[in-house]
Amino acid sequence: MGTSRELTLADGRALRVHDTGRGAALTVVWHHGTPQTGALLAPLVEAADARDIRVISYGRPGYGGSTGLPGRTVASAAEDVRQLADALGVGEFASMGTSGGGPHALACAALLPDRVRGVVCYASVAPYTEEFDWYAGMADSGGLRAGREGREARLAHGATAEFNEDSFLPVDWKTLESTWSSLGKDAGAASASAEAQADDDVAFASPWGFDLTAVTAPVLLAQGGADRVIPASHAESLLHGLPNAELWLRPRDGHISVLETVPLTLDWLLALRRRVRRP
Repeated sequence: MGTSRELTLADGRALRVHDTGRGAALTVVWHHGTPQTGALLAPLVEAADARDIRVISYGRPGYGGSTGLPGRTVASAAEDVRQLADALGVGEFASMGTSGGGPHALACAALLPDRVRGVVCYASVAPYTEEFDWYAGMADSGGLRAGREGREARLAHGATAEFNEDSFLPVDWKTLESTWSSLGKDAGAASASAEAQADDDVAFASPWGFDLTAVTAPVLLAQGGADRVIPASHAESLLHGLPNAELWLRPRDGHISVLETVPLTLDWLLALRRRVRRP
């Protein structure tokens, strides 16, 4: 599907990078969910190839061969991606993220405003707040609650926690058995990354290191109305916090099935790019 390489960052860490290496219409940087390795996923690549779009993905610290970074914030992703883009000779790009990748996609838009021209987030976590019940509607909020208490608490939680199958709707399981089966396999490969998962949850439940108002690029939020992992209340919170966002709410979708919108959201990015380039 593409090539993989190990990029050495300025601080000496290794970042595992995956690149289709093809596509002249647009380049997108993909931010994976929790847990994933960062490897390229077949349905994303197929939809991108059909639209002449290049896809670059990477493993966040601790995932898929990338060096861990305890204490990282959501904002930390922006500098990693800046170095990644520079190394690959990429100027402008779109930032896309699913679930735990959503906040990191937004971080790039906030902190690399001269590079990111559009953002798509699927079932993204919103910044922690007490303005609404941040955990309400989650089938299993244990990881994020432990993350709110700090890294040691989250690691202790992860040592005994098991995945709650009620987190996924029947339509999610159907999607994992068909179109997005590669995601399920990749999540299995990343499931041993306990420290990386802990670092993700701590980062989500702590200050992100940037304000949503700094995201000036257009943002598309795709959200399943029946999501039991990251409830629709998070999408609504993001919508109200971002200055230039729209929400595609799909009432019957869950956490995984919302990814069936990937082809449509890539079309949205292409249309956005054409509007920006119009004289």
